Amino acid sequence: YDDSEPSWSPDGKTIAFVSNRSKYPNRNYNTDIWLVSADTTDKGHKLTKLTTHWGPDSSPVWSPDGKWIAYTTAGDGEYGIAQLAIVPCSGGPAKILTKDLDRGVSRIKFSDDGESIYFIYPDSGSQHLGTIASKGGPVKRLITGPRVIRSYSLGKNGILAANITPANGTGELYNFNHKKLRKLTHVNDDLLAQLKLGELEKVSFFSLDGTEIETFVVKPPDFNTNRKYPTLLSIHGGPVAQYTYGYSFGPQFYAAQGYVVVLPNPRGSTGRGDKFRKAILQGWGIKDYEDVIAAVDHIIKLGYADPDRLGVKGYSYGGFMTNVVITRTDRFKAAVSGAGHSLFVANYGHDIYQKWYEWELDLPWKNRQLWEKLSPLNQIHKVTTPTLFACGQKDWNVPVLNSELMYQSLKRLGVETQLVVYPNSHHGGWKKQYNRDYYQRTLAWMDKYLKKESAITEIAGSKADNK
Repeated sequence: YDDSEPSWSPDGKTIAFVSNRSKYPNRNYNTDIWLVSADTTDKGHKLTKLTTHWGPDSSPVWSPDGKWIAYTTAGDGEYGIAQLAIVPCSGGPAKILTKDLDRGVSRIKFSDDGESIYFIYPDSGSQHLGTIASKGGPVKRLITGPRVIRSYSLGKNGILAANITPANGTGELYNFNHKKLRKLTHVNDDLLAQLKLGELEKVSFFSLDGTEIETFVVKPPDFNTNRKYPTLLSIHGGPVAQYTYGYSFGPQFYAAQGYVVVLPNPRGSTGRGDKFRKAILQGWGIKDYEDVIAAVDHIIKLGYADPDRLGVKGYSYGGFMTNVVITRTDRFKAAVSGAGHSLFVANYGHDIYQKWYEWELDLPWKNRQLWEKLSPLNQIHKVTTPTLFACGQKDWNVPVLNSELMYQSLKRLGVETQLVVYPNSHHGGWKKQYNRDYYQRTLAWMDKYLKKESAITEIAGSKADNK
């Protein structure tokens, strides 16, 4: 069995840990909280199982008196929201504390007196800090607003330090003392004073079926309201993730080159509750497609975007969504698909997602129609958008096979395309020169088709394979 997240009891006699000890642990999402004596000599044969809920139970944290363990518990599968729960260490029923919050929690910590439990939770592009009484009650929202709290450390008497990214800034350390935030560090101030960044704005709108959707938009520096700009729809990965407030290099890089960058949080994203996340269940690229297109339409309506100069890009699930977009519409004049799935059945037993596939799509020989319905390759004959595909040679999240299938098909159809494979690279963690090359190639591809002057950024020093 795989054991993880060990946590010492306050007296040092017991260790809590997380493990899936079901009959077929590689085929399901269940994990439980277990206890083992720190001085055991039986190699873990005598264990105490604290939780019995079927689904992921994780992140155990001891109360200061050693009588309770707080942890997160989520529904089965990929879309369950992690709720805060507490269970007595002596055994007994667990109690979920944040049922009414409808947001996932993380980084849980007890107060020194054990009376409260602190946690971070995502909310509409922000990430906030909350607390709740360990016996239950309403959630108190301590630090909210248009900012992202990435981590925190508790001090005495309710004082804490936190790494916080403000709406249009970069991460710094802050002190929080009785409802007052005070900035402690200024690591990036000198650098930011030398830069002219694009403004980050969040707007909301309604999708095709009336669902409210939110998107961030990054405008070019010196944005002119009387001008319509070439625009990039940039779709995030996950899909259970969200774009947030704060500085992000990619959007600022493209904005600095004169693009409006649209960063939507479509259905399937975090920060909007359980129903919003599960809206794409067995429907990848359907409701979320409607949402990302509605985001572009809204930015056009605001007067920011030139409807004749639209590009689309994304990586991982965002790459898959890019593949979906180009098979559903010809509105986009250029596309860059990074490590996006194209034919799901070809990945069964080949990539790392077999458990996910079986949980959500069933076995391919039992529910083949759904597997094929969700695969963009089956609609490849509809594509007219010039598309660049990029991926890592040793990517086992989304193997190179997916990009090769799309690339070869577009070549066969006579659609302008290019495939870039980065040697010995995985799904992330690329070498700096490969990251640089990816940004430059993406920019050059978009410039070629979206800039009226057809400016092409020169790419120097690339060691990538360009097929």
